[in-house]
Amino acid sequence: MLTPDEIEAAVLGAQWVATHADPTLSRAALDLIAKIADTVPERLRPFVLEPASRARPSWQREPDRIDIARTRAQIHEGKKILLRYRDEHGRNSERTIWPIAIGYHEAVRILAAWCELRKDFRSFRTDRVIAADYLDDPYPERRAALRAKWRRSMVWEHPADT
Repeated sequence: MLTPDEIEAAVLGAQWVATHADPTLSRAALDLIAKIADTVPERLRPFVLEPASRARPSWQREPDRIDIARTRAQIHEGKKILLRYRDEHGRNSERTIWPIAIGYHEAVRILAAWCELRKDFRSFRTDRVIAADYLDDPYPERRAALRAKWRRSMVWEHPADT
């Protein structure tokens, strides 16, 4: 059985997802809270229905210009996306990417991917996407291996004491 702290942690996380994620994940988060409430003993139900912790509601979020649910499916399937994108300076580009993860920030979402054009990992704000074509082409690399390389690329070393 879950402890009261575990219940509260799960509910807090689900509250955040319900107010910050795309509609599909938001609905799943609300369903998760309801399922937790239905499965815990009566004595633990207040930790679900009246938690002491609360996630801040989303505010002024930029709308996605890409189908996040479909993008998540491409990530799970290890398939490429042809992305038309507008950068922060208003320049348009077209990139074939290997999507790795979606990052949920307070006001925007970020799509992390390997970019075939730049031959490196890049991040794309989902509110700057012009269009996306979901390709049937799989990545030429295992998704887990690509994700591990991406994680290593984000690690930086602390400066050595001089």
